[in-house]
Amino acid sequence: MKPNHPFPSVRLALLLAGATLGLSACGENEPAPAPTPEAGYIVVQAKAVPLMIELPGRTAAFETSEVRPQVSGVIQARLFTEGAIVHQGQTLYRIDPSLYRASVDQAQANLAAAQATREAAAVKADRYKPLAQMQAVAQQDYTDALAAARQATASVAQNSAALETARINLRFTRVPAPITGRIGRSLFTTGALVTSGQADPLTTIQRLDPIYVDVQQSSADLLQLRQSLASHSGIVPSSAVVHLKLENGSDYPQAGTVEFAEEMVDPATGAVTLRARFPNPQGLLLPGMYVRAEFSQATTQNGILVPQAGVSRDVQGHATVMLVGPDNKAVSRTITADQTVGSDWLVTSGLKPGDKVIVEGLGKVKPGQPVHPVPAGSQPAPARGGKGAGNDAG
Repeated sequence: MKPNHPFPSVRLALLLAGATLGLSACGENEPAPAPTPEAGYIVVQAKAVPLMIELPGRTAAFETSEVRPQVSGVIQARLFTEGAIVHQGQTLYRIDPSLYRASVDQAQANLAAAQATREAAAVKADRYKPLAQMQAVAQQDYTDALAAARQATASVAQNSAALETARINLRFTRVPAPITGRIGRSLFTTGALVTSGQADPLTTIQRLDPIYVDVQQSSADLLQLRQSLASHSGIVPSSAVVHLKLENGSDYPQAGTVEFAEEMVDPATGAVTLRARFPNPQGLLLPGMYVRAEFSQATTQNGILVPQAGVSRDVQGHATVMLVGPDNKAVSRTITADQTVGSDWLVTSGLKPGDKVIVEGLGKVKPGQPVHPVPAGSQPAPARGGKGAGNDAG
């Protein structure tokens, strides 16, 4: 029996051709496999790394002197400008010298009288000496004359000391600067009565160049540092060069040095005071300013530094890095990194010199995945795409 119409066969052929074309089109549009990600790496090396710390501190004058009168009297004149630089020995105040000059004159007169008495007593003793030997006068008379001569000599010495005291008191009517430095405001004016040994100073002088910075460090940190130095674990003392950050965040241009650390802990704060000395030629630092001191107390001789961008933390908080492993596959490694040095982490365990740590392209790298390693900072490879890439992938 012949088919009534040839159309069913044609329809079947068309359907088969459409399916073939659809399969061919699917093959052409199949996505290409993801390219191997580039991974920028650094080769870590061991080197001496200063262990920097930053501690709060306050500035303190290098020398401070409170000027007080050593004699009593009325101030006749103030001979300095408040806030100026004064020099050691410069006269600051003049106290009325009238009484003290009279005391000098009196002491001089007393000394002259004592000297005259001594001369007379000495002559008398000399005259009695041969007479006593000849028994022309009683021996007791000679003894009395000799004692009188010696008493007169002692009186001369006493009056001489009294004269020197009077001259010193007269000199103290001119109040000098004990040190060289910047003088503060005067707390007493002309015409004020001052007394020897008074509680209030006339003024204060501070020497500000150089200047001290007193830094506070916790006793626990200092104890840990000393234990590390004593353990011979590759940590050695550093030269104590100190840099300052000022209250406004700027850097102080001059470097200082640590002078000493107090051998006692403040029970109120649990801290030890370290004193650093800084040059201050322009007077930028003033006593009492708050600063932050940055310096190194120790140096690790085999430290490994890794940029912070190359270190991540897992859910437990452990530091990890990605390495370029065998066959250029990424390898995850747990490290110990508890301290930063500038923009790097200081790695104390988990890495060895020569390891290739991935620091660029970490967002595209997974452990065990092949990578295309390039030195960090290299220009990225041009992206491959277009018709040729699609044909290759197909």
